[in-house]
Parts: sequence; structure tokens; C-alpha cells
Amino acid sequence: MSAPPLNLKVIEGEVEFHVTAANKPCKTWYKAIGDLGARRPLIVLHGGPGATSDVMLSLADLAEKHGIPVIFYDQLGNGNSTHLPEKMGDISFWTEQLFLDELDNLLGQLGVQDDYDVLGHSWGGMLGARHATRQPKGLKHLVISSSPADMGLWVQIQNALRTELPQDVQDTLDKHEKDGTTASDDYQAAMRVFYSRFLCRMDPWPKELDESLAWIDKDSTVYFTMRALVKSSTNGPSEFYITGPLKDWSIIDEAHKIAVSTLLLNGRYDEARDPAVEPFFREVPHIKWFTFAESSHLSHFEERERFMEIVAGFLLG
Repeated sequence: MSAPPLNLKVIEGEVEFHVTAANKPCKTWYKAIGDLGARRPLIVLHGGPGATSDVMLSLADLAEKHGIPVIFYDQLGNGNSTHLPEKMGDISFWTEQLFLDELDNLLGQLGVQDDYDVLGHSWGGMLGARHATRQPKGLKHLVISSSPADMGLWVQIQNALRTELPQDVQDTLDKHEKDGTTASDDYQAAMRVFYSRFLCRMDPWPKELDESLAWIDKDSTVYFTMRALVKSSTNGPSEFYITGPLKDWSIIDEAHKIAVSTLLLNGRYDEARDPAVEPFFREVPHIKWFTFAESSHLSHFEERERFMEIVAGFLLG
């Protein structure tokens, strides 16, 4: 993770997170940038599941340029937090509730549970939205960035986007999925074409994105279990087939319970296209929606300055 500007206060540490089923001590790693006592902090929830907070680090700009303290953390099983590779495939352990409990624990351990904002990206926005439906008393604002309201909608859109790829790329994807060889270099190269259009349109990619993806390569327990039940040497999860416990995830029936002021964000070229996020806009009572014209899934990098202006204006307005 890159270093923040030297003039900002930085606290890095771990908090204990008691998980009985883990059968060992667990800790959540966090990094707070800015003065937590000066203004309401923003808690940042990274995506995946299975990525890390590295890919969200650009939000340190909110502390540097707008004075908003930002708290990053790696969700359990990822990055600098406790890893549990022995829990690969254990869908009774890796649940949405586990990560909701971890967020509540972090808020309490850091003493910010009575006054805080949340920004979640992709899976992090799904998690943040569910947290908000519980109507925690300390939550004041919610930002949902490039997050689907329903995984069925997400998969439909990914398969529609796939048809926009060059025919030879589509043929490569089809062949390796049919043969069960999605771990091959050719398949991964074809997926890179997909991601270069709908995940991040920057060339080269931000190093923070590569660093976050590298963590998945080091330990794919969370990523594979929640998206595809178990890891296979030839067939793993993809954007097109979600077979794990997230397959039936939806918040459409509960979104109306989100009582706080909410900002919904996505990009024009996003994996999270308008039909995937629209249910939030339809169901959440107090919500604004902004689409970044030149971004795909990582608008906080692709249109970094504009992203920070929009988010800071919402949080401070």
C-alpha cells in the first residue's frame, strides 16, 4: 500500500475479532488516514469478496484535500488481516453475516460507532447497503459505488457485455469454459480484454489494483468460496457464472429500510450497468445517483478528481 502524504496523521493497527468457528484468534487490519477526532470518519469497504483495501487507497485524497478522515481495512481472510485457508469451501463460515459482524466489531473497537459514514465499492457496497438496512444509530451517510442490488441482474449484464467483445475473444472464452480449462493463460488473457473494457479502462492499470489482485492469487479462500463454492485447478469463478453462496444474493426487498442519505455511483462503461444498480435508486427513500461518463468499474481511479469532488460534496453538504 502506497504511503499517504506526510502531513496527514496515519494510524495503522489491528483489532481483535472473536470468531468462535475460526478456532483460532482473528484480527482485522486497518489503516486510518487523517484526524479521527476532527470530523466524522468515512469507513471504506473494499470489493471482491477476496480483494483488499489496496484498491481503495485513492480515497486517501478525501483526507488530504477535504479533511475527511478515512478508515481502510482488509476484510477477514484477505490482505493483512487473519487468513483462514483451512476454511476453503466452508460456506457455513464465509457468510455475509460474518463480514457484517466484522464491520460492527471494527466500529466499536475504534470507538466511532456513534458517528460515521460508509463507502462501499462493488461487493463492499453490497455489504454496506445491508449494514444500512439494519439502521445502525451511528451511520449518517452511505455511498454505494458500482454495486449490484441483485446478483441475478449482475450475471445477466456480464453475459450481455461479453457479446460486445471481439468475436475471437468470445470464442476463446467459450472454448475454455466448455473444456473446463478456465485456468489457462489463453482464457485469462481473454478475461483481461473483458476487464480492460468494463473493470478498469486505464492503461496501465493502477498498481493498487494489481496489488489487490495479487492477494487473491496468494490466498483465494474467500474469493473462491463465496463466488464458486470450492476451488478447482481447472474451473474457477468468473463474472459470468456465480455458483457460490452469493448466487442468490439480493437486497431489493430490503433496500427501502435504508434510512440514511445515500449516494449511488457507477460508470458509463461499468460492469455494474444501470439496470444492476437501478433498484437502489428505486427503493432507497433518500438517494442521489451519479454516473461517471468516462469510467468503468473503478471510477475512483479512472476519474479520480471528479470522484472525490462528488463524494466530498455529498458527505460535507
